[in-house]
Amino acid sequence: MTQTQERIDRDAAEMASSRASTTRDGFGVLLVAIKREPWIFTLSTLGSVLFGALTVADAWVLGWSTDHVVLPAFRDGEIDGGLLWAILGLYVAVAILRAVGIVARRLGAGIMQYRMQAHTRRAVTRQYLQLPMEWHQRHPTGQLLSNANSDVEAAWGPIAPLPMAVGTVAMMVIAVAQMLVADLVLALVGLLVFPAVIAANLAYQRLASPLMTRAQQLRAEVSEIAHESFDGAMVVKTLGREPQETERFAAKALELRDVNIRAGRIRAAFDPTLAALPNLGVLVVLAVGVQRVLTGATDAGDVVTVAYLLTIVSFPIRSIGWLLGEFPRSVVGFRRVSSVLDATGEMVYGEHAVTPASGAGGGARLEVDALAYAYDPAQPLLQDVSFTVEPGRTVALVGATASGKSTLTSLVTRLVDPDAGRVLLDGTDVRDLAAGELSRAVAVVPQTAFLFDDTVRGNVALGDELDDETVWEALRAAQADGFVAALPHGLDTRLGERGTSLSGGQRQRLSLARALVRRPRLMVLDDATSAVDPEVEARILAALRDGSGGASLLVVAYRKATIGLADEVVHLEGGRIVDRGTHRALLARSASYARLVNAYETEDHAPSARTDQPTDQPTDQPTDATTGGTL
Repeated sequence: MTQTQERIDRDAAEMASSRASTTRDGFGVLLVAIKREPWIFTLSTLGSVLFGALTVADAWVLGWSTDHVVLPAFRDGEIDGGLLWAILGLYVAVAILRAVGIVARRLGAGIMQYRMQAHTRRAVTRQYLQLPMEWHQRHPTGQLLSNANSDVEAAWGPIAPLPMAVGTVAMMVIAVAQMLVADLVLALVGLLVFPAVIAANLAYQRLASPLMTRAQQLRAEVSEIAHESFDGAMVVKTLGREPQETERFAAKALELRDVNIRAGRIRAAFDPTLAALPNLGVLVVLAVGVQRVLTGATDAGDVVTVAYLLTIVSFPIRSIGWLLGEFPRSVVGFRRVSSVLDATGEMVYGEHAVTPASGAGGGARLEVDALAYAYDPAQPLLQDVSFTVEPGRTVALVGATASGKSTLTSLVTRLVDPDAGRVLLDGTDVRDLAAGELSRAVAVVPQTAFLFDDTVRGNVALGDELDDETVWEALRAAQADGFVAALPHGLDTRLGERGTSLSGGQRQRLSLARALVRRPRLMVLDDATSAVDPEVEARILAALRDGSGGASLLVVAYRKATIGLADEVVHLEGGRIVDRGTHRALLARSASYARLVNAYETEDHAPSARTDQPTDQPTDQPTDATTGGTL
């Protein structure tokens, strides 16, 4: 609580020093919405003005009926039937028109708010898809979810009270003018309540604004922690970290609770105060009004009119207070959303198409030319990397951990752009290709296979219109047809979130099938068969080029059996290519290469590795490619 209080006090100090800026920025956010939805804003504002005018008209009808019906009835002992029906008609007309104003105001404000939320969410999501992977790696997923959800809602929160605030300003002007016309003295007495109401609003904003701002920030932090805990459920459970994760989440959740409770307490004190001030003003007006009626300085109807108008003029001030009270959250949310929309690093595409070289067959020619990349400028990861994958051939990337293999696959598939050098596909720099061209020619299969909460067919096709035979053909090439056929509903079996109903090897094979079904001309496999048995892996790699029309293969490999299937091996060390050639040639001439691949081989066959590492032998034993039976 001490840290929370310090944070809130600091936010309060910052808010006090920049109150004018927050108010200005809040109106700026609303101006963005008004410019985008001018007609809906106009409709809702007209509805609010109509509601305000008819609310004031109620006071006029009340005063008129007091002077012309109520008082004559007491004086004469009878009521004029025509006047009674006239009053009834006036009240009904005012009520109907006011109802129309309420509907127009609320409907317009709701449509405007939800349209702006939908538009902003689409813009944020579109920006997420355009930004490169390196940007996503710097931003937690929970924060991105908060940007697209709670921050968007907070940014456009003031739209709901906006039409009412604009309309009630007109109501306040009309009401004050009518008060002044009815009785100048009583009007001036009644208007003394305005400074008190304004002071209460300012006090509320000063106390509540930093709390609301802090609460908005805490919502994002709670979302980040929750997403990390859910996404890392396996780590949390296998390492027995449930109590620590629960405590970490509870700490932020309790802090958010405490901040919201403090804001609620302030609101609970503010609302009754704001409601009581006009009532006190009415009592003063009635006390002064009685004396003026007794002296003949005014009519009873004017006293009633001023007293009633005084009860309604506080509402416009309250509605404006609600609007201003939403500004801190709105400005914070809008800034957080804008930080995404204004983010740099979008992928810039050219206009070229992939043009296969003559005689290249089904495979693509990949040329990596003097490539360099660094996450930290002080520590280059890749330097002057150059090699070529000829059409239809297989090249294996081999290197120790942190030698840059996975980063190189990200550069080849243009998940990120290099700091220097080029990646050419069939002679064209991938940065000059039109959007979508690279993904149609190249497929990447990462080590960690991601499956959607969908059917087998949906995970392989990913929305493309593919017949079942095409899907089964890809599954056969990926050695996945056997276990898929054994699933309860075959291709229509739902796999659960992230495919948790399958083993690691099964998920990898479905990921391979997803790539194969698109018949890419270049396949990039980042240790994509690490969770399957070596014999199954050999059959998968042998079938890949046949199943994908003779595609070229770039494979990040660790196992000696996998490396041995490659036509050429590129040995990476410290971000540079230290040697290249066939597997046999490198074994013969490079001691460091031999130590590396033999170390992998020893580790793969070490008894401790078999006992300490979880396996999925029940589902990943070598299977027959045609029958799916266990060999």
